[in-house]
Amino acid sequence: MNSPSRLSKTPLSILDLAYVRQGGTIAEAFRNTLGLAQQAERWGYKRFWLAEHHNISGVASAATSVLIGHVAGGTKRIRVGSGGIMLPNHAPLVIAEQFGTLEVLYPGRIDLGLGRAPGGDYAVTRALRKDLRSNGDDFPALLEELRRYLAPPRLGEVVMAYPGAGTNVPIWLLGSSGFSAALAAELGLPFAFAAHFQPDNLLPALDLYRRSFRPSEILEGPYTMAGIPVIAAETDEEARWLATTPQQAFLNLIRNRPGPLMSPTEKLDWNPFEEAAVEAKLRAAVVGSGETVQEGLELFLAETKVDELMIATTLYDHAARLRSYEIVAEVAGITQRENSLAEVADF
Repeated sequence: MNSPSRLSKTPLSILDLAYVRQGGTIAEAFRNTLGLAQQAERWGYKRFWLAEHHNISGVASAATSVLIGHVAGGTKRIRVGSGGIMLPNHAPLVIAEQFGTLEVLYPGRIDLGLGRAPGGDYAVTRALRKDLRSNGDDFPALLEELRRYLAPPRLGEVVMAYPGAGTNVPIWLLGSSGFSAALAAELGLPFAFAAHFQPDNLLPALDLYRRSFRPSEILEGPYTMAGIPVIAAETDEEARWLATTPQQAFLNLIRNRPGPLMSPTEKLDWNPFEEAAVEAKLRAAVVGSGETVQEGLELFLAETKVDELMIATTLYDHAARLRSYEIVAEVAGITQRENSLAEVADF
């Protein structure tokens, strides 16, 4: 008897940025985000995460905690969280209060993924009233403060997160380099790598995390997740055509002209430097029919040996995006996994 494939045993999750499409509205983007989460829950996805970004027209997930509450309130079982909250942008006490509130409202369903990037440019950092001299080196201290607020209160504690104290909201460290990998390993926390936009450092970061991991009260051994771009359609040709939307999105970012998602196109107007830059961002992308996507995800899992996949699908048409996630669920077999959410790590 053949042993089950790695893909069939791997939990799948979704990363969303509440994309606004050209000709669409923010309200439509929020409706689509909730609709996707509701369908993802039916298909058997484990988590639905939203990412903090600022000053990018086309990405409406800036008020991440608010949107997490909206999605959690419209679903029943799927875990909802941040992928991530950019901790240097916030006072740790505020994040503890926000996620403590979410955990009380939706117990056992909230994740707190944390990053150390600003989620925007210099102007955004200034607008957030943060120290412009900071380079993220204070992230470990901010993280320690946040974890203290979420832990049970200690005798003599002067400042307490209320709500928040004692909720122990599960924390993930997110990154696209070795910094967060090393910190997650030192603290015994789960680690998620952003291969959906920075794939080149994936394998070195995973290796660093696994080699350096120290068991903790949270985890006995390392637990890894990778974000990966996936576009599935009925045919390889259709999927490649749909993929011109995220290609255009990255091209506009490279040109410093971010905007709403653009419809697919037959021809991309870019120079060789721009084409190479976009290719580097999407190097880990898996694009094609169900069969092609299944093969690509199996190869990715065999190479990385990550414990969980977080799928990022950036498409102009909401129906095509839903269908892409449905195809992934079908080829992975998660729609048939009874009680699959209870079969993996409980965080």
